[in-house]
Amino acid sequence: MRAPISVIIPTLNAEAHLGDCLAALMPGLEAGIIRELIVSDGGSDDATVAVAKAWGAEVVTGTASRGGQLARGCARAQGAWLLVLHADTQLRPGWVGPAILHLDTRKAGWFRLAFANGGMAGRVVAGWANLRSHLGLPYGDQGLLLPRAMYADAGGYPDQPLMEDVALARALKGKLMPIDAVAETSAARYRAQGWLRRGARNLWTLLRYFSGVSPQRLAESYRR
Repeated sequence: MRAPISVIIPTLNAEAHLGDCLAALMPGLEAGIIRELIVSDGGSDDATVAVAKAWGAEVVTGTASRGGQLARGCARAQGAWLLVLHADTQLRPGWVGPAILHLDTRKAGWFRLAFANGGMAGRVVAGWANLRSHLGLPYGDQGLLLPRAMYADAGGYPDQPLMEDVALARALKGKLMPIDAVAETSAARYRAQGWLRRGARNLWTLLRYFSGVSPQRLAESYRR
């Protein structure tokens, strides 16, 4: 019987984080639940692709758009389950057992969010993120483990540069549940921009998306 899980990671100049992300997945390979690692790159000009290949990942390349990158990676996947992770996110030790248990649920699952060296501010922001996820809206930096058939029925990731995770979560309404394991993500952007400022910016972007502003316009504002 083939291993059930295909891992898909979108990247763009992710050299600094990708190795640690992939290293944290090794227990899943050792346990025989990961079938393949797929890195969907958006045109990195650093060593991202070389790092991915050194870890044995298959690399898919194309235009930089996280939704499009994820769609391409998922289309290449052969596993019955998809595990979608961001390159700056690591699954903390102990994730394999809960992931195996989740395979029996036939639902889409998200991991509890934590920030690496985030301190009290990080715990507060992660607490809000986990509450939001219980309400049916996990973000991509929490990871997503779901049956490939369910992903297809939901329409997959839309080819958009931002809010692709929210779009899929909305399509999966009522089919999402927590996994009893932790996805630890980088706090670098929060520390650089300020926890309050970054959090408020993310919330404002979400509200604008819900009000109908296009992902392309949101992405332009987000980059600025």
